[in-house]
Amino acid sequence: MRRKAFPVLYVADVRRSVEFYTLLGYEATYQFPLEGDPHYVGLERGDSSLGLSDANWPEAQLGITVGTAPRFELFVYVDDVEAEVERFRAAGHTILQEPATMPWGERQAYLTDPEGNPVALATPV
Repeated sequence: MRRKAFPVLYVADVRRSVEFYTLLGYEATYQFPLEGDPHYVGLERGDSSLGLSDANWPEAQLGITVGTAPRFELFVYVDDVEAEVERFRAAGHTILQEPATMPWGERQAYLTDPEGNPVALATPV
């Protein structure tokens, strides 16, 4: 039986990253520990899932260290790229690329998550 797979992002500040991904429309569905500062938070957005884990986890559990950003790029479809960019700008997040129409038929912009990873926002034209 096939089960769902999802990425787990290693982050320096779990709460700060949860706030960022909540702005993208993700909802927290699980937290460990259940009380206090989370070491891990599971998020859902439609059919998409994402885990956020304290960056100390891989070293403590696996003996490996987390590299420097950027470590990944997330591509997210939104209803209105311009409105989303302004919402993130107002929340103090860095905008890497203002909205522009791409030759492949999408309106797209880039911002960074709290760890400095690029996040693309796109709307089909």
